[in-house]
Amino acid sequence: MSAPSEHSRTEVDLLIVGAGPTGLFAAYYAGFRDLSTALVDSLPEPGGQVTAMYPEKMIFDVAGFPAVRGRDLIGALVEQAAQYKPNYLLNRKARTLSTVDGGGFDVGLADGSVIRAGAVLITAGLGEFRPRPLPVGEDWFGRGLSYFVPVLEVHRDQDVVVVGGGDSAFDWGLALHPIARSVTLVHRRAAFRAHQATVRQVRELGVPILTDAEVAAIRGGAGIEEVELSFKDGDHKVLPAQAVVAALGFTADLGPLETWGLELEKRTVLVDSTGRTNRDLVYAAGDVATYPGKVRLIATGFGEAATAVNNIAVALNPDAHLFPGHSSNMP
Repeated sequence: MSAPSEHSRTEVDLLIVGAGPTGLFAAYYAGFRDLSTALVDSLPEPGGQVTAMYPEKMIFDVAGFPAVRGRDLIGALVEQAAQYKPNYLLNRKARTLSTVDGGGFDVGLADGSVIRAGAVLITAGLGEFRPRPLPVGEDWFGRGLSYFVPVLEVHRDQDVVVVGGGDSAFDWGLALHPIARSVTLVHRRAAFRAHQATVRQVRELGVPILTDAEVAAIRGGAGIEEVELSFKDGDHKVLPAQAVVAALGFTADLGPLETWGLELEKRTVLVDSTGRTNRDLVYAAGDVATYPGKVRLIATGFGEAATAVNNIAVALNPDAHLFPGHSSNMP
C-alpha cells in the first residue's frame, strides 16, 4: 500500500476517493469488472472512520455478521479487494478535479501527484472530520487525553473518564469496562443522545454515569493523574484518572470536493439512482451521497458501490453489460 513518489502520475480506469468500507468494496467490485483502480485517502490506513474512530467497536448491522469488530470488517474488505490489486494512495488528499481532452479526469493530490482516471467514484464518507475539542484538555492531548480509542488494551487497568452523551461515549464505556480498572461517564446534561438500549447496558454493568457535570480541570505530571468535575448545582468532585476519552462528536466538511462543480446538499453530493452526480463520469456512494429516502448505513454503501461501479463499467465501455452476472458463477 505504498504511495507513489512526489509529483508522479498514476493512470487507472477508476479513481476511488475515500478508502472506507464503501470505497474498499467498490475497489473489489471494480476489479470484478476488470477495471484498474486506485484509492486515495487522507488517512494513513484504509478503513476510513471505522479505522480512525472505532476499530474495536462491534458493528451489528452488516449483513451476514451477527456482530463484527470494526477492525475485522476492514481487514476482510481489504483482503477481498486485494485479489484485484488496487493501488492505495494513502495519507494523501485529493485537491483538484479537471477534465482531460479526449475524456477522463486528472485529479491533483496535495503533494503534487496527479491521478489520471477514466471515471471518479467519491466514497468520502463525511469528508474531512475533526473531533470537537475538550476545552480544558488541549494541553493533555497525547498525554492521556484522546478523542478515539484505536487500541483498547492501552487502557488496561487504568481509571478512565469518558466525556460525552452520544453513542460513541457509551460504546467506549461498554468496550472499556472489561479492560479498565474503572470507567466513569461524564455528561453535561441529564439527557443522552445515545441509543437507549446502549445506555441501559452501561447502567446494568454498574458504570457510574455523572450528569449535569463538566470537566473543570485535568491535573497530573507527565500524564493525567486526576480529573476535577464541576456540577450545575455548584458541587465539585475529583476523580482519579490516567486517561480521558473526549467523545464529544466531530465536525466534518467536504473540503476541496466542494470546488469540484458538484451539486451539493448539506455537505453531501446529490446523485441519481445509478450513483451519478451532475458531472459526467463522476459518481458518489456511501455516506457522502444523498438522494430522496437515503438511509446512511454501511450496508447501504455496499449496495450503492456495486450499483455505481456497474454503471461506470458501462459508461467507460458501452459494449459492456450492466449486470455482469453473479460472482458465485465466476471461476
